[in-house]
Amino acid sequence: MFCYNKYGYLPLFCYNLKWMAFRRSILDQLSRWKSSDNRKPLIIRGARQVGKTTLVRDFAKTYQYVINLNLEKPTDRRFFDDFDDVQTIVESLLLVHSIPSSGIEKTLLFIDEIQESPRAIQLLRYFYEDLPQLHVISAGSLLEFAMHRVKSFPVGRVEFLYLHPLNFQEYLDATGNSILLEALREAPVRPAAHLPLISGFHRYAIIGGMPEVVKIDGANRQLSDLVAVYESIWGTYKNDIEKYTNSDAERKVIKHLMDTAPLYVDERVKFQGFGNSNYRSREVGEAFRTLDAARIVRLLYPTTDMVPPLQADLRKSPRLQLLDTGIINYTLGIQAEMLAMPDLNTAYRGAIIPHLVTQELISLQQQTDNKPMFWVREKTQSNAEVDLVYTYQKWVVPIEIKSGATGSLRSLHQFVEAADHPFAIRIYGGEFRLENAVTPNKKPYFLLNLPYYAVTMLPQYVSWLINQPYTHSSAR
Repeated sequence: MFCYNKYGYLPLFCYNLKWMAFRRSILDQLSRWKSSDNRKPLIIRGARQVGKTTLVRDFAKTYQYVINLNLEKPTDRRFFDDFDDVQTIVESLLLVHSIPSSGIEKTLLFIDEIQESPRAIQLLRYFYEDLPQLHVISAGSLLEFAMHRVKSFPVGRVEFLYLHPLNFQEYLDATGNSILLEALREAPVRPAAHLPLISGFHRYAIIGGMPEVVKIDGANRQLSDLVAVYESIWGTYKNDIEKYTNSDAERKVIKHLMDTAPLYVDERVKFQGFGNSNYRSREVGEAFRTLDAARIVRLLYPTTDMVPPLQADLRKSPRLQLLDTGIINYTLGIQAEMLAMPDLNTAYRGAIIPHLVTQELISLQQQTDNKPMFWVREKTQSNAEVDLVYTYQKWVVPIEIKSGATGSLRSLHQFVEAADHPFAIRIYGGEFRLENAVTPNKKPYFLLNLPYYAVTMLPQYVSWLINQPYTHSSAR
């Protein structure tokens, strides 16, 4: 493992033990929202314990006045229960918090756990229509379920942002490795930064990106100290089953899925009899969609398209993606084993790194809820499956996640041969490298070999690849 001093690298990956609040990349989106001329009430969505409340409280420091409400508290919820209009609600809140009416434009109203009051969700539209000068942010867990109980959801009157577990860039920032973060953000990455970045990513891949886990790991650096944290997080999700479901039968199916889903990480799954059960396809499908809405398990569907816009084929088997790779490693009991691995490409049948790569891509989706897709072609004697596809302008770029520096690229070659461009990406454990490659049918193409720690920089690398002078004419 590596860190920096003024002379270069030392064999240790460094943590800054002077802990400060995490600097989440989504703060840039919040700043743009704050300065927008057409600002609407903002709803921050994300699974439990990914840091929504902490994020907003950190952002609130940029305001002169702040009103914090937690609607799990009856005393805070009463403002929406007792008054019929937002003008009166705000007037009451300003009085209670001793904020002058002239300061409303400098005030942030943060409504946390808003799922506890469908009425509060419904009233968000009137904050936009009647009090646009007030800055309003709301957040909460299981919001997708609360929205179904809202009689008239304020469509077009609110904005959304999506928060995920920390990605690798945020992890480096949280652990005080600012120089390493700066090196990661150079595209292409310098060869001298490869080993320390691999070292840092190795630890990140083992523990995952849940904020509480990252904080405690940074302070103690012992996996044994994280057991209670993982158990608390996963136990909280399981205890929320009561809120996910309407019947005992559905509750049992969801419990079964949460117990068995980590075993099928990064696999395409069939609903019928999932996890060696007797549950029918409809029961499992409904339960999975419920967990997907809770953002604990995501169902990633394939596409057969090769040009934008990509459309997911919901008739085909999806691939399982869980919220956080660290939670998966804990539930599978493989973290100690991973510590001894020089290369994590082989961890849990080679499934952990592809899962984390996909998790990193999901973390880039802050303004939309779009999920990554993979590409399939299912024909007699010519099936193909490419791990991920990435849309850039008019092109769809295939991405394979392969162990080590070598490996079969059969499916990638099938995509390249059928595509109208010569670009492809392999994400692997080796160093950054661009090579001129040729498919078995002699079609030349440009293969960008990208270290898996650089996935959060994928938009920059795809742009770099396509706009290289020697690829420009080929792309056109």
